[in-house]
Amino acid sequence: MIAAMMAATMTASAQFEPGTFSLQPKLGGTGAMLSNMPALNTRGVAGVNLNSDKTATGGFIIGGEAEYQFSKAFSIAAGVNYAQQGSGWKDKSFSYNGYAEYSGSSVVADLKDAKIELGYVNVPIVVNAYLFRGFALKAGVQFGFLTSADMKFTIKAEQGDISQSINYDQSIKDSFEKMDIAIPVGVSYQFPVPIVIDARYNIGLKNINKTDGVSLKNQVFQITVGYKFAL
Repeated sequence: MIAAMMAATMTASAQFEPGTFSLQPKLGGTGAMLSNMPALNTRGVAGVNLNSDKTATGGFIIGGEAEYQFSKAFSIAAGVNYAQQGSGWKDKSFSYNGYAEYSGSSVVADLKDAKIELGYVNVPIVVNAYLFRGFALKAGVQFGFLTSADMKFTIKAEQGDISQSINYDQSIKDSFEKMDIAIPVGVSYQFPVPIVIDARYNIGLKNINKTDGVSLKNQVFQITVGYKFAL
């Protein structure tokens, strides 16, 4: 056990030597939102307009990164990952006039799990500045390639003895640009055993909306845990 711990420590230290290449598979979670996201309108689906405020939506990220250590203080890293991004709307209860035979009562409904779910293959390139052993500040550029775009929500409505549940799941990929550009900024820390925690905020630079005058840009917070080993 002692020998294994010593070997792990030596491996972690070696990664900071100038001229060292390392690889790091990683996985984690995302919290994403689209800037200027309008209120949810479901008239075409449920016959009502809603004014539900936007909120972040969660997802996962999985991928890997290769790093080259120029000096003890600086390195450059490039990676590839798949990330769930997008935006959501807050759950909301509402009522509206419904079927004529129940004109004396309103429809009572609940909106849940409303979101636009975007799937991206991202290629980040970042420069790491190591302030002290294991701790780095990072910034760079990221290119994203859209793989999927879906709008999803659930509405459960009741009026009198009538109950209806609508599960909406529709591809809206044609409404979004195929490519995105973002600026990732963040921090990371590598423990003596080569486990790395990495937190980044990706600031979208490009309007990804193709359909109308609203400019939508990705805003994504991600945190990952990786295992870093020298080549």
